[in-house]
Amino acid sequence: MDDPIDALVWYVAFVFSATVHEASHALAAKLGGDPTAYEGGQVTIDPIPHIRREPMGMVAVPLISLAVFGWPLGFASAPFSATWAAQHPRRAGWMSLAGPGANLGLVLLCCLAIWIGVFIGAFQAPESANFSHVVASAGGGLGAAAAFILSVFFTLNLILFLFNLFPLPPLDGSGALPLVLPAHVALRAREIFARPMFSFLGLLIAWNLFGPIFDPVFTFSLNVLYPGAGYH
Repeated sequence: MDDPIDALVWYVAFVFSATVHEASHALAAKLGGDPTAYEGGQVTIDPIPHIRREPMGMVAVPLISLAVFGWPLGFASAPFSATWAAQHPRRAGWMSLAGPGANLGLVLLCCLAIWIGVFIGAFQAPESANFSHVVASAGGGLGAAAAFILSVFFTLNLILFLFNLFPLPPLDGSGALPLVLPAHVALRAREIFARPMFSFLGLLIAWNLFGPIFDPVFTFSLNVLYPGAGYH
């Protein structure tokens, strides 16, 4: 990414969004009876505890990927008790969905901010939308900066929401399988998915499937955001 300010916005958006994601996992686990992440200081939107837990995924990898690809790719995690998850598979399933759910919540907050901006005349639908240009400023200056920041947060959280729903290890969708499968089948799947080779394979498959799935979802989201705009 050529513009360092743009890169900083993307990185800050990633850190904040990943922090909210992991804090939601941690809070859901605590509410479900597992205090592991809470005792580790993960039930917080302060990014420092999350960065300390995953410095590579929260700092090194996102910054390197920004420089190389123009996108902040990274990862984070919240600890949980495997014994608790085995004893309470459905609670563990809801804990897994809490992270993507938080990202969806941030997408909806961005939608609300955009709709308010459009209503008061500060924002408008862009003639040509892309990942960094979901909303356009009706003027310039601070309005243009706010439109860019909202665009980045909207896109990034939509990505985090959708990507983590894949039912493949190590993504959150695989942890939610107890909500749709018999308990003994889900437990066996969890044991199999815990093997490192399956995590690598799952990420490889999800990465190759994501682009063709995300593009129509992004376009659909734009048309929901701006009814009648006819993006395609």
